[in-house]
Amino acid sequence: MAVATATVDGRKAPRADQPAELIAESVTVRFGGLVALEDVTFSVREGEIVGLIGPNGAGKTTLLNVLTGFIPTSGGAVKLSGVDVSSWSPERLVRHHVARTFQGARLFGRLTVRENIEVGAVGQGTSMRVARERSAELIGTYRLGDYAERLASELPAGVRRRLGIARALASEPKLILMDEPAAGLNEAERSELVHLVSQVRESSGSGIGIVEHSMPVIMELCDRIQVLDEGRTIAKGTPTEVRQDAQVRAAYLGGEAK
Repeated sequence: MAVATATVDGRKAPRADQPAELIAESVTVRFGGLVALEDVTFSVREGEIVGLIGPNGAGKTTLLNVLTGFIPTSGGAVKLSGVDVSSWSPERLVRHHVARTFQGARLFGRLTVRENIEVGAVGQGTSMRVARERSAELIGTYRLGDYAERLASELPAGVRRRLGIARALASEPKLILMDEPAAGLNEAERSELVHLVSQVRESSGSGIGIVEHSMPVIMELCDRIQVLDEGRTIAKGTPTEVRQDAQVRAAYLGGEAK
């Protein structure tokens, strides 16, 4: 089947009217003599939530960095709706509706909540007028009104996570990659996060790839899960299939997988 593409500035690009799919295709990443990823294939499509789990050092964040243009591959390719985007910058991927949230939120601490969201919109190439409109809408949707004029550095952890997601959504992504959004949250805040991520999919239709250590969060949210260990895929499937995998249970889930 032919790949649907368009031309932007004389270069091939995914067509904006086609459902988006981001794929790491047989990706290998080496840092000197260290192999961080070896022949890993991973994908996320619009409308689904895919979990990526594994122990520290398994290569999860490295894979997210490859998918979002922050580090290059040593082998294999990254494709967006069939177009090879392995050499694209993070900024170019954002303009083609691929967004990223970072572990610890990585907000602009000296900007207000409103300004942080506006920056997310401007990064996608919008005017300031549109950025302000999107910011106002997202502040209302994600219950940030009480914090709108506060500096991001002053926010509680749970509110920082909401802001990080709202800022990503300001670029109107079709696909969002999230790196440990529940890190440092208490049980109530994790429950709120699960509701928030589900709401993102329901309201925007975005596909979400999520790296997370909290197994309750992963098991409740995800349509399918992929497990990495030492840079290789050792299991993939539905939450039930992964939960029942003996190697996965022994290595990663333990008592949390009940």
